[in-house]
Amino acid sequence: MRLDGMVAAITGAGSGFGEGIARRFIEEGAKVVVADIDEAAGSSVADSLGGSARFVLTDVSRGEDMAAMVAAALDSFGGLDILVNNAGYTHRNGPMLDVTEEEIDRIHAVNVKSLYHGAKSAVPVFRERGGGVILNIASTGGVRPRPGLVWYNGSKGAVITITKSMAVELAADSIRVCALNPVAGETGMLHLFMGEDTPERRQQFVSTIPLGRFSTPRDVADAALFLCSDEARFLTGVCLEVDGGRCI
Repeated sequence: MRLDGMVAAITGAGSGFGEGIARRFIEEGAKVVVADIDEAAGSSVADSLGGSARFVLTDVSRGEDMAAMVAAALDSFGGLDILVNNAGYTHRNGPMLDVTEEEIDRIHAVNVKSLYHGAKSAVPVFRERGGGVILNIASTGGVRPRPGLVWYNGSKGAVITITKSMAVELAADSIRVCALNPVAGETGMLHLFMGEDTPERRQQFVSTIPLGRFSTPRDVADAALFLCSDEARFLTGVCLEVDGGRCI
């Protein structure tokens, strides 16, 4: 029960890493706001988690949606202790000049600008409560980029730098800010990262991971649990690779 009595808001929690984090946090005693742009998926996850979870329809690129998510945490569970910025977007693996301007704008709105929207709504709450945790889900793509994902990689590099910058600025308010850098995982975006989902393409990607497999939502959730718990109370600005050795 490492998160007993805590309240977390998790974006993109209707599937993939976000769903894994939500389920792990519930197991450890947290109350969770499941925020997702996919109403059917998000509602299904929240329903399966019972009374300790609430779904909120959220487009993380919209400030008013992120504010509504934080308000839902306060209204439903009486507070907010943890914000997990997990929702992400990518273009399909391919030549950098083939990516459209609209795709690039969406990538930065979802992956980068959402951190601003989340901070605008959550940081004042954390300050009033005397502290809190922000966990940003970045990527190994921001540390050791793969070809074909230039603009996605760049957005995740921004997440890593923003995480460290926020950690320094918010430390005086007892607000810790960390990030996770997962390697490609078994989520709904895997086929986009690879360009095509074939056995040959999977083997090509797995061959670059020393431990010999993709990441899983549970891998990421366990790391998130640690960084958001009091066990990590003296860690801030940490950007932890969850990558099976990919970034060595």
